[in-house]
Amino acid sequence: MKVAVIVFPGSNCDFDVYYALKEVSGIPAELVWHKEKSLKGFNGAVLPGGFSYGDYLRAGAIAKFSPVMEEVKKFALEGKPVLGICNGFQILTEAGILPGALLRNKNLKFLCQDVYLRVENKNPIFMKYLKEGDVIKLPIAHMDGNYFCDEETLKDLIEKGQIAFRYSSPDGEIKENSKFNPNGSLYSIAGVLNREGNVLGMMPHPERYVEKLLGSKDGLYIFKSLKKFFTG
Repeated sequence: MKVAVIVFPGSNCDFDVYYALKEVSGIPAELVWHKEKSLKGFNGAVLPGGFSYGDYLRAGAIAKFSPVMEEVKKFALEGKPVLGICNGFQILTEAGILPGALLRNKNLKFLCQDVYLRVENKNPIFMKYLKEGDVIKLPIAHMDGNYFCDEETLKDLIEKGQIAFRYSSPDGEIKENSKFNPNGSLYSIAGVLNREGNVLGMMPHPERYVEKLLGSKDGLYIFKSLKKFFTG
């Protein structure tokens, strides 16, 4: 098993993800420049956070044209795990790999704070160590994290079980128009899955909370689950 951490111009969480994968979770990982046209030898891919291409036009709008994205699309179609974190989530939606879009935060300000997430889906790849209804704490750091989709898509996401996480209170209560949904996301959505369940996009940063020294180990659930998927 080996995971590719895709590095775009402007990525700034690439080494954090690499460390969380390799040093903390024991998953072999390698940094891969966005101009690569092959991901041969890799079993999964992570698109890390940052500001690819300076977020010109829109967050992720230019990065979706990077050569490596054709391989990421193939990974998604082949059922290989693909995780997009923050800017990575934005890129996955811009590329059409995940539904919806990430708009400017409702208060038009950059947000950097801890949030609580309620687990909405028992996913065998990314949430093997979590169960529906669990609440975890992770940090956010974004300007464009306001998830949006049309009514039909939202209905489909709910019916197909593609909503991975929703912003909540510490006790798991969903309050859409409150401080617990800081960016104003529709239906308090913080993360979504593709229909097959092998692609996850999420705005909060699990790689920043993988050790107690950092303030929490809740992000480790995601990476431990990924390792369990690979090793069985």
